[in-house]
Amino acid sequence: MDHAQHASLEVAPFKAATAARFRRPTKVFEDAVAGGGLGLRMLSMPNVCCVEGGLPLLRNGEVIGAIGVSGMNAAQDGIIAAAGVAAL
Repeated sequence: MDHAQHASLEVAPFKAATAARFRRPTKVFEDAVAGGGLGLRMLSMPNVCCVEGGLPLLRNGEVIGAIGVSGMNAAQDGIIAAAGVAAL
């Protein structure tokens, strides 16, 4: 996206890697942290992106990859990632 932050080049793959390793959307981690309390434990986990925009790609229950999107706000990144999954 024009004028996106340069850090998005690193954030998008980080989101994808988190989604693939944990077999769940990064929004799950974002929601846990936003909920506070025990959800804040997520912040102590190494190599976990707690921001929406990462989705695992599943086929027959197996992770075959992931999509990570960064460059807009997190909710918009999640919408674009979902569109990418739907297109596949």
